[in-house]
Amino acid sequence: MADLASIVKAYDVRGTVPDQLNPDVARAIGAAFVQVLSADGPVERIVIGYDMRPSSPELAAAFAAGATALGADVVDAGLCSTDELYFASGSLDIPGVMLTASHNPAQYNGLKMCRKGAKPIGQDTGLRAIRDAAQAILDGADIVPVARPGVVAKQDLLVQYAGYLNALVDLSGIRPLKVVVDAGNGMAGHTIPAVFGKDLPLDVVPMYFELDGTFPNHEANPLEPANLVDLQKRVVAEGADIGLAFDGDADRCFVIDSDGAPVSPSAVTGLVAVRELAKSPGGTIIHNLITSRAVPEIVAENGGVAVRTRVGHSFIKEEMAKTGAVFGGEHSAHYYFKDFWGADTGLLAAMHVLAALGETDAPLSEIGARYERYVASGEINSTVADQAAKVAEIATAFPDADTDDLDGLTVSLPDGAWFNVRASNTEPLLRLNVEAPTAERMAQVRDEALAIIRR
Repeated sequence: MADLASIVKAYDVRGTVPDQLNPDVARAIGAAFVQVLSADGPVERIVIGYDMRPSSPELAAAFAAGATALGADVVDAGLCSTDELYFASGSLDIPGVMLTASHNPAQYNGLKMCRKGAKPIGQDTGLRAIRDAAQAILDGADIVPVARPGVVAKQDLLVQYAGYLNALVDLSGIRPLKVVVDAGNGMAGHTIPAVFGKDLPLDVVPMYFELDGTFPNHEANPLEPANLVDLQKRVVAEGADIGLAFDGDADRCFVIDSDGAPVSPSAVTGLVAVRELAKSPGGTIIHNLITSRAVPEIVAENGGVAVRTRVGHSFIKEEMAKTGAVFGGEHSAHYYFKDFWGADTGLLAAMHVLAALGETDAPLSEIGARYERYVASGEINSTVADQAAKVAEIATAFPDADTDDLDGLTVSLPDGAWFNVRASNTEPLLRLNVEAPTAERMAQVRDEALAIIRR
């Protein structure tokens, strides 16, 4: 019998196929989705999209069967990226679901759900209720029939999505750029040709654009450095101006400069923040607590208001809505835009980087350096038996530091170095991130913190 508690995460559903996630589970979740959202008013229509994983079309059809059984009509958007699904939900003003396991390996699939207007659904905003209702159906509860079941109608929204992004960032007047794009056999292979069309001064060099959810070249997870190596080599070999790497559902984008070096997501956050503040002077910019301290400094220098949040999709989106923020960025390369219903789209962030690069003759390494002020360790994971006890031990080891517990423990040292240690929600891990003014100081603080964590 399926146990949904094991696959429902903070703001999505992810599990192995078919033992944890199969058509029966997807159908139950589809019915529960309509049932729970109907508490706020009739759900007349929803939109469904899916990625290139072999199991996605069948799971999407099963979800649609559950939704239509409760009377909701379904817009079948077909193959799309997660941010294209958010576009569909926002532009049509209807709830949506994306069948994808994002950057996870081939044996996984999952669901990302949103209310109308691409508003997020997290544990406390409906996901727990959907889980419980779906579990009841799987345990034998009947789906109460309705007088008029819904119908499914196909609607390809790719052209409208591409037009919307191009209207937000006009690349038509920039200097010609050679751009290598690694789609990782994911959905960027579907969206990039439409968005970076023939009318733009972009010479796109495609890598792994063939849609293949078995990921024959490398995992579609650019957060792992090993998955960037092919792109880094190709950028240098091609003499390209920039490289872009997307994850499986193409909602995250990592940037590589012409030397083959990564541009940190914090630097991208700073760059995009400056551009968004130029359009909306005095605007609010959201950043999570793992992004570089350079981000709030740059925001303040450009007349904006920086708001620090916990790590995670649902927290960023909640704060975006609460503050009316124009933009938000995370260290994991999720980028959120007020002009995109507060939802995340890595491709729109990439277009901002292309615009900034194309408006000057300077190389991206020089542009990126303006937003890189400190040295970061990247996230370092350690297995620990008692996460809470270890965090408490760390808190007492730095008596001269300022600390806060917004998300885990953040320790700010007098010389400008700082680190954060957070417990994983799903594994016996502590996640350490360190930043300091110099590489030597970063290494010193990193090693001191790790010595406590691992002893």
